[in-house]
Amino acid sequence: MSMDEFYRHFRWWMEPDDERAVKRFHAIFEFFKGRGKASSVLDLCAGTGIAGVAAAKALSASNLTLVEAREKDLVRVVEWVEREGLQLSLNPVVGDVLKLPSLVEEHEVALLFGHSMPHFDPFQAVKLFAGVALVLSDTGRFFVEETDRIYRFLYRSVYQPFRVEARGEGYSIISLYEGYDVERGMEKRGYYKVPGFEKILEIEVRPWDVASQLAIGRIFFEDVNMVTPEEHGIEGVSTVLLFSKPRKSVAGMLYNQF
Repeated sequence: MSMDEFYRHFRWWMEPDDERAVKRFHAIFEFFKGRGKASSVLDLCAGTGIAGVAAAKALSASNLTLVEAREKDLVRVVEWVEREGLQLSLNPVVGDVLKLPSLVEEHEVALLFGHSMPHFDPFQAVKLFAGVALVLSDTGRFFVEETDRIYRFLYRSVYQPFRVEARGEGYSIISLYEGYDVERGMEKRGYYKVPGFEKILEIEVRPWDVASQLAIGRIFFEDVNMVTPEEHGIEGVSTVLLFSKPRKSVAGMLYNQF
């Protein structure tokens, strides 16, 4: 089945009419509040635009660009904007975030919220960070919400080869370990609907740690920082990696090599 079918079961608390999503919206707004202003915000892997709209509101932005592969989700950004009563110039882009320089213009702030990094293998991650650096202004900032999966899996023993991922009315979605691509560092997991054991999809995920992302970011940005949940104190927001002052010459040299 397609990714559309997969995301029909995994909504990640981003629906404008979901109380949990509304609570998360306000948490993201609180994180960005007090972090200066920006006229333009770029939301990557935007989903319904929950993070992008929250950040744009907090930063008093007038322009919001959203890049998302699934148009069905992306069109719902209007609901978030109307719900908050904002006057935003919206530029929704249905496309691949790995092709950013050909999709969007320059922005002051970019964000990748919602723990989306597992979708990218290490080579794609380099291209992603390079692409972001190329479309940010000279003083631009890139915010990435993430968690350290190596720490969780190895040292807190939360990794499970068999895992219940979601529950619906009369069914559950489970995932199973089905292999590992050593060259690309990607785990293969199969997702099944039970009862019936109907296979929904097989996807690849990367168990990213925070240090690796900080190291990649340091190649393309002069300043690299990390804000932990203990430091920002906002329930509903994970660790946020902050990269600023893009090294455009480095990014331009490496982008097309990956």
